[in-house]
Amino acid sequence: MLGNVVAAAITVLYPLAIWLGHGRFEPRWLALLLLVAAAARLPALKISAGARWSAGGALVLVACAAWSNVLLPLKLYPVLVNLALLAAFGASLATPVSAIERMARLSGQAQSSSGFPAIASAYMRTVTQVWCGFFVVNGALALGTALWASEAVWSLYTGLVSYILMGVLFGGEYLVRLRFKRLHHI
Repeated sequence: MLGNVVAAAITVLYPLAIWLGHGRFEPRWLALLLLVAAAARLPALKISAGARWSAGGALVLVACAAWSNVLLPLKLYPVLVNLALLAAFGASLATPVSAIERMARLSGQAQSSSGFPAIASAYMRTVTQVWCGFFVVNGALALGTALWASEAVWSLYTGLVSYILMGVLFGGEYLVRLRFKRLHHI
């Protein structure tokens, strides 16, 4: 649990740390931040293939930054995070239970032991698809800012704007869900 909190905090603060450290520290030293983020995910490696791939990708980025001593591999970490989330959510669409439904079941929101009504499952599958679209767009914007924008613009987008957009999507989906539940008496 603590490892997940540390990993989440590092992921959220990572763009700011890279922006503040750029010019003060060589990229190979800033790569230690990413190494700490990957290490914080170690407890999740036993249960999640996505966590294993994400940690492996982070280690590749660390190695590239340490070897080349350039910042770009470190700026690609948010792209990696979006790719890992896209892979996890997208893969769930090939199964009977989507990622959003799985999260709802884990949080105890299912109304019966057999799960959710078919219409609710279909709604959650659609929400999973929306999140997949978000990860595609957000990852593309993170990649674009990493390749063609200044470190300040990259940090602003990946460390603030993307989280605001995520919050807007969470909030918007919550309002739609309330209306959906009311309309379908769920």
